[in-house]
Amino acid sequence: MYWEIAAKTLGGLGLFLFGMQMMASGMQKAAGDRLRRILEILTNRPVIGVLTGLLVTLLIQSSGSTAVMVVGFANAGFMTLAQAISVIIGANIGTTVTAQIVSFNIYAMTFPAIGIGSILNFFGRRRLQRYLGQAILGFGLLFLGMMIMSDGMSPLKDLESFKFLLVRFADIPLLGVLCGTLFTALIQSSSAVTGIIIAMAGEGILSIESAVPLVLGSNIGTCITAMLASIGANLAARRTAIAHVLFNVIGVVFALLLIGPFTDLVRHTAFSVPRQIANAHTLFNVFNSIIFLVFLRYFTRLVCVVAPGPEEQLDIGPKYLDPRMLKTPAAAISSSKKELLRMSGIAREMVADSIQTLIKNDLKKSMHIEQMEDLLDGLEKELNVYLAELSQHSLTKQQSKIIGGFMSAANDYERIGDHAKNILQLAEIRNDERLSFSDEAISEIEMLYEKVSEMLDKSGISLETEDKALAAEVIKEDDAVDLFEKILRKKHIERINSKKCSPSSGVIYLDVISNLERIADHATNIAQLVVEEF
Repeated sequence: MYWEIAAKTLGGLGLFLFGMQMMASGMQKAAGDRLRRILEILTNRPVIGVLTGLLVTLLIQSSGSTAVMVVGFANAGFMTLAQAISVIIGANIGTTVTAQIVSFNIYAMTFPAIGIGSILNFFGRRRLQRYLGQAILGFGLLFLGMMIMSDGMSPLKDLESFKFLLVRFADIPLLGVLCGTLFTALIQSSSAVTGIIIAMAGEGILSIESAVPLVLGSNIGTCITAMLASIGANLAARRTAIAHVLFNVIGVVFALLLIGPFTDLVRHTAFSVPRQIANAHTLFNVFNSIIFLVFLRYFTRLVCVVAPGPEEQLDIGPKYLDPRMLKTPAAAISSSKKELLRMSGIAREMVADSIQTLIKNDLKKSMHIEQMEDLLDGLEKELNVYLAELSQHSLTKQQSKIIGGFMSAANDYERIGDHAKNILQLAEIRNDERLSFSDEAISEIEMLYEKVSEMLDKSGISLETEDKALAAEVIKEDDAVDLFEKILRKKHIERINSKKCSPSSGVIYLDVISNLERIADHATNIAQLVVEEF
């Protein structure tokens, strides 16, 4: 009997998690790949942050995943701590929707949903049809998993030892909270844990008194995902993860102090225990969110006290492009140059971080690099739009040449960012496949990087100071870098042939030096603009 219970419960849980993942994936694709952009355009208004967190979590069906994205944005400096906290508050409300869905007895829709979703997913002619089919199929599999879990756990209601344990949860709510926290931390999904609790209640195994502490614990356990994502990140990211933990822990502590009245309130919200459990999950997060939203300023200070230190913040979007200056071309060109130099700094930082990630085989900065690449892409588009608008005004011949040069340089810096991301991806492959590099190969990469880095620095300085002599030096150094890259390529092929280096590591090495050589080409392009346009 125990084997059958375990097999059905684990199998049902697997289907539940797979169905939830499939449903979330289909909904994301149907909505378009704009979730990160939604988070990026947050204003400083906390209510907008809450609504944004709610919307994103509704789409991806995981407050943990939303929290991880928020930690990533905080790590890149795209969000203030207050913005990040407001999004997490909304995410905690959004995650209760899954519990509300599964609490309704709509198992009759399970097999039709699987059938309809499969037809749309496999035979849909348009991408939107296939994505919706995937979401519907995931919805059906989610409920099929619930049915299997409910059936598997049904015999538990006759076990005296299990009944005694559940009674202990009601008598000692803290024990239930701890069990809910540990179980949720293990499977990293509060929605799945709540689904299991609802399935047990549907079989008459759990009372509302025993279920409420487990639900409260699931809200703490879901914080593990964000905490893991913040390991090795900067102060802003760690504060965001800590805020997620404090938000739920403080809320649960207050709920435990008022466990009696809270359970009585929940009992009056519905007639069936599964619905009461879903409502408990929702009410806790809604009440908690309202309280923390009111005291957001003080909560933010508390987080800063728990994790003290100076906070670094990166400005999102253009910093110097003022539409009002378009009527004064000279001023607009000066502002554009400042934005271009800002892109230069970001590109150089990306290249340095990606090379260090590869050499040290440490992916701590990978999310930061990806966020910087997104920022660089956005700046290139914004700058080109601004310059295109400026070109419509009355300009001198020299000003028109400069505008064309700035557009070209912006494209070069964006391409440098792309190459830096390529190196990051190669570093990730090296890490995932545990590929080793010889000391000689590492030394060669460092030597090539130093040459390329020097070219990037000189090209940026020549652009800033309009120093044609310095730009000419960069152009001359390009030939030396090309020759050095060819020498390194030949030496490495010899190492592979003599079996001093594995072919898999060799492919990564060759791609890295190729990307560095192309970065040098873009630095040369920028230097040529300085020579020709200024």
